[in-house]
Amino acid sequence: MSVRDRLLLGPLLIALLLALLWLDGFLDQLTCPAWLTNLGYPHPTLPPGIILFIVMVGLSIMAARELADILHDKAIDASRRITTLAAFFGLCVSSFIPRNFDPSVSTLGAGWDPATGGLIVSSSAVLVLIVALRFYSRHKNTEGVIAAAGGTMLAFVYLGLMFGFILAIRREHPVWTVAWVLLMIKACDTGAYFTGRAFGKRKLILWLSPGKTWEGLVGGVIASMAVGVIGVMLIDWKEHPQHLVLVGALTGLLFGLIGQVGDLTMSLLKRDAGIKDSGKTLPGFGGILDVLDSPLLVAPFAYWWLRLMLPQHV
Repeated sequence: MSVRDRLLLGPLLIALLLALLWLDGFLDQLTCPAWLTNLGYPHPTLPPGIILFIVMVGLSIMAARELADILHDKAIDASRRITTLAAFFGLCVSSFIPRNFDPSVSTLGAGWDPATGGLIVSSSAVLVLIVALRFYSRHKNTEGVIAAAGGTMLAFVYLGLMFGFILAIRREHPVWTVAWVLLMIKACDTGAYFTGRAFGKRKLILWLSPGKTWEGLVGGVIASMAVGVIGVMLIDWKEHPQHLVLVGALTGLLFGLIGQVGDLTMSLLKRDAGIKDSGKTLPGFGGILDVLDSPLLVAPFAYWWLRLMLPQHV
């Protein structure tokens, strides 16, 4: 990976992310149109996460195609179409399950009990599995069906359900909280990369990711903790006024470490398939999956961490 490409494209990607999140927050303040109100939407302004969801759909589709290619490199006959549909369906299921189960509210989901959300996810997983098994056995041939159906379920969970937690965070928190979470994750990735190149000597996990070092991990976590401290002070967490620095540093530490595990998880898939990068979409970074690997794993943990730290936003 070219350092020059990273230095040129990295800031542009961050600027684009912040611009899109700003636009998402701007739309969140606009008056809700009458047709949406007539459908039972209970709030006076537009739903949060409109722009974010559109961007996530695009990224999920591109990432699913890369995942299908990785499966092909592993000699698994994965359909790009089915893999993409599974990822898209998982993202929709994760994003749009109603979070208000109050029977007195006359909107979609009225009268549902809290278990319904879990049953929706479970039923969706069953449906994806059935469709995958039917699709890959359509030629009356059983060879490779288990592996291909497993790849479909991987797309449903990895690029669908897990990715959807980012939008779940947006639905319950201000848009800049989402920016703070993502910037912490990528700060660790960036810090680990440049610290590792400058000072890295001791390999982290040689058999899995030869380029990663303990020095890089330490540098990345420090960068993530710094962003965590700065962000938590700017976001104004009134719940922890005496412990802002500690909360920010701890959050950065946690998200940074989990993000590196996410990066290693993608390294595991790529090494099994015998490839270095998931694609060539982003010069200096690789493919879309090479950029999303850490946020994908952090997102579920971040959602529950924020619920723990900010229970009143639930």
